[in-house]
Amino acid sequence: MEINKKNSAMAVASLPLGIISIVLSVFWYITIPTGVLAIVFGAKTARGLGSKLGKSGLITGIVGLSLFVLIYVSMILKMLIDV
Repeated sequence: MEINKKNSAMAVASLPLGIISIVLSVFWYITIPTGVLAIVFGAKTARGLGSKLGKSGLITGIVGLSLFVLIYVSMILKMLIDV
């Protein structure tokens, strides 16, 4: 079975990108690019190779972007309620 080096590197990259998007979910300029890249890389490798590492990168990217949306929507609602 031939392992594609490019796809396996993408699987390895998707997990740290997803973790970064979770940890730094307050900073939109970091969370959006890392979360989107984690989702893209994870989906590509999970489908192509069936990689569990890619699937975990996909999940962490989704969680990071979801936390980002939750934080910013709650901040906007808090500002609107206080006014």
